[in-house]
Amino acid sequence: MRDGFDFNADRKSVAIDEVRDFLREIADLPIDDQVEVINFCRKLIHEASPFKDEPVDLVSWVKADFVTANDYNPNSVAPPEMELLRLSIMADGYTQPIVTNNEDGTRIVVDGFHRNRVGKECKDVRERVKGYLPVVQIKTSQTDRGDRMAATIRHNRARGKHRVEAMSEIVLELKRRNWTDDKIGRELGMDPDEVLRLTQISGLAEMFADKEFSEAWEPGTIEPGEEPINEGFEEEEND
Repeated sequence: MRDGFDFNADRKSVAIDEVRDFLREIADLPIDDQVEVINFCRKLIHEASPFKDEPVDLVSWVKADFVTANDYNPNSVAPPEMELLRLSIMADGYTQPIVTNNEDGTRIVVDGFHRNRVGKECKDVRERVKGYLPVVQIKTSQTDRGDRMAATIRHNRARGKHRVEAMSEIVLELKRRNWTDDKIGRELGMDPDEVLRLTQISGLAEMFADKEFSEAWEPGTIEPGEEPINEGFEEEEND
């Protein structure tokens, strides 16, 4: 500060005024152009942000048609809960973005499967958000399929929601990707017994899926006066 002049405060004031002028200019653009410009500006701010390592620091609005559900989500919501989610979004707005991974321009959902569905399938919500959905990009270190599956489970487990059968299938897929039990337990927040139980649920069925078994023996009936037939059996000698 010099002679009562705060240089930093003046710079901030000038920057804020310039942003306001810019926003007035884009207010008259078509909605798609507005969203494109705003997303670009947010990205520039994000790159300069001290919190740029946090996915939530950059929330972008993406057309719902470019957001696609994953094929492994182990969470399920009953119709009444889906309706509650719709009511919540209509009353409170989207308070949580959908966590995604950008794959060639398509956003694959990591967390927010049902927020994605409501934004697409519920007409009142879709119209209010103008056919867009709020998304964030998962960390680049988590973009491998196995890491994304683990991230989905961590989000679901933090909320206490997951289906055991689907969780079991995910554990098996991670094992096929050469994840050790220790790594699975560490990344999914499970103890060794839980990893073992989930492996056994689908693992036993998978183990015997391609096996052929002989037909089971079925006892016949013996009519009065008939002798039992011991075909196929050997008599055991008593010691």
